[in-house]
Amino acid sequence: MRSIWNGNISFGLVSIPIKMYPATEDHAVSFRQVHTKDGGRIRYRKVCELEDKQVDAGDIGKAYEDADGTLIPITDDDLAHLPLPTTHALEIQAFVSAADIDPLQMGDAYYLGANGTAAAKPYALLREALKRSEKVAIAKYAHRGRERLGMLRVVGDAIALHRLLWPDEVRDPVGVAPKERVTVREAELDLADTLMETLGEVDLHELRDEYHEALEELVAAKMAGATPTAEPGEAPAGAQVVDLMAALRDSVRSARQARGEGTGEAAEEGEAAEAAGEEAREATVHPLRARGKAAAPAKKAPVGRKTAAPAKKSASKGAEKAGAKTAAGKTASGKTAGRSAAESAGKSTAKKAAAKKAPAKKQAAAKRAGGRSAS
Repeated sequence: MRSIWNGNISFGLVSIPIKMYPATEDHAVSFRQVHTKDGGRIRYRKVCELEDKQVDAGDIGKAYEDADGTLIPITDDDLAHLPLPTTHALEIQAFVSAADIDPLQMGDAYYLGANGTAAAKPYALLREALKRSEKVAIAKYAHRGRERLGMLRVVGDAIALHRLLWPDEVRDPVGVAPKERVTVREAELDLADTLMETLGEVDLHELRDEYHEALEELVAAKMAGATPTAEPGEAPAGAQVVDLMAALRDSVRSARQARGEGTGEAAEEGEAAEAAGEEAREATVHPLRARGKAAAPAKKAPVGRKTAAPAKKSASKGAEKAGAKTAAGKTASGKTAGRSAAESAGKSTAKKAAAKKAPAKKQAAAKRAGGRSAS
């Protein structure tokens, strides 16, 4: 790689000669401007307004434009003599946790390499100190005509520099969030959590720039003299009022299908989450207004407890009572149990009545037998 800046890292009284290299590269397909009538290149030429002539790059300098349009020339010597210690140095200001850096501030990334053999030892010292402390270094440096803020961190065996925006260069998100007041239910959050877990993590190396690939195919087809045909992409749909719970459940199902997983469990989780939300809304207790002395609630016999029927009552009445008790059951199994209870109660009552009548019959029979023997 070709270095784009040379300087030093100022680490207290330790100076580390370094070279700066671009850490990223742009793979975008670039286009040229052409005249649509004849295909001729459209080029930009730097022309002096006073002479109306094209100027070479070596004859172009810098100037500051005042509010009234006056141009004040600024030479490279003027910039080189600015009283800044960061003109040719990365001056470390502090060491902080990486979590303290707002991602909105992060800009371009560069690699910092040791410049010369003498820089190897102090370079390794700073690298290992950053590793052990698990912190990043905040530094100031001058680059491309202005003083900048940077963050140094360890990437593999190298030290990387991330250009940071100054805090006053980050705008406040005023007016960006929706102004409407909305309520997010717990059931919706549960389904969103399920969707996040289903999507899971991803290896960034597996993601592809499909637009870039399509552009390359288009250029290759044009070069081969073919007329590529492509289906137009779907137009973005406008805002629609949808059932958020249903949309979340469908998203979970789609994500599971994409990963080759079943959808039954996702549907059950979604329905359970929705049911939980409905129960939470219906569980609000509204106290009734007092109406004087309330009547004492009637005592109910425990379910399944057998009560003995009075001896004087007939078997049919016992059966009716047992049947009336079981009629309160709402399920099919409860109705079956009620019928069996009624039958058993009727039989037991009939047996008791028959047992009481048996001694009377025997006494009557004995009296008749005694009367016959006496005659």
